[in-house]
Amino acid sequence: MPNSNTYKFSFLALGTLLILCFFANISLGSVYIPFKDVFYSLIGTTTEQETWQNIIQNYRLPKAITAILVGSGLGISGLLMQTLFRNPLAGPFVLGISSGASLGVALVILGSSVFGGIFATFLISKWSIVLAASLGSFLVLLAVLMVSIKVRDTMAILIIGLMFASITAAIVSVLSYFGSAQQLQQYIFWGFGSLGNLSWDELAIFFVIYCFGIAICLASIKSLNTLLLGENYAKSLGLNIKRSRLAIIISTSLLAGTITAFTGPIAFIGLAIPHLTRQVFNTSNHKILLPAVFLFGAIVMLVCDSIAQVPNSDYTLPINAITSLVGAPVVIWLLVRKRKMVF
Repeated sequence: MPNSNTYKFSFLALGTLLILCFFANISLGSVYIPFKDVFYSLIGTTTEQETWQNIIQNYRLPKAITAILVGSGLGISGLLMQTLFRNPLAGPFVLGISSGASLGVALVILGSSVFGGIFATFLISKWSIVLAASLGSFLVLLAVLMVSIKVRDTMAILIIGLMFASITAAIVSVLSYFGSAQQLQQYIFWGFGSLGNLSWDELAIFFVIYCFGIAICLASIKSLNTLLLGENYAKSLGLNIKRSRLAIIISTSLLAGTITAFTGPIAFIGLAIPHLTRQVFNTSNHKILLPAVFLFGAIVMLVCDSIAQVPNSDYTLPINAITSLVGAPVVIWLLVRKRKMVF
């Protein structure tokens, strides 16, 4: 087992790498901005070109912060679900939260033609899509919470969550069948995911909800460590399984649901980041895993976003595709090389 000094060194290295990735992400893009000008802009000093200042402050800085929140939030959500269900294939969207958000957005975009005219145009505004995704996630969450109160078996909740996802996917398929080509294109673009569409006001709302989810998660660390021993043993230690399960589900839903509402569905991160973290931090202690997953998720998301921007080009690739293309081979290589999975 690694000692505390090894963990401290690993955290220091990850923290340094996160800072470097943050500055690199802000520097790269269709317009290259030198590191020193990025630094001057962030500390409030005027850069050599006023255009650079505007690009950094109003576009690249909020996008980089969004990447950190998305990567860390999905990574932590995935860790919570893998611990709760004791299943290495569980991810943040296993409860059908992403599917609920997709259904909400599909109802707005693909079903807007029912209302017609000016009202239909209003429905497809930016905030209406965010609210629809949030409402869809909340309704699925409400259904899952009702089930979690009634059902004793944790695996049954997992299966029911997958069934909710199947039902919502079926409704989306029906809406897609009757949607126009323009509506289908808009819905597909939303499904690609995007980190660069948030204003400072939207980012502030995102951050507040994110903090609530993280706070509940931190309060559940002891419960998470106890659940690793198995539910029966956890009960014998005095753990209230239903209350702990409810807190973990709410925390995951707040993080994953908010991220999906504001940025669209982001693949790979929630499933793979916990496994990547366990390859470096050979422990199951959530006091160590949670901050480590936070750092790993933020770093990977910043790297993927930097690649998606296609530096010195006007093209921006779908972030959803990049997270899978870049991350999945790395995870496969690590797991094959390591030949074991700490869980």
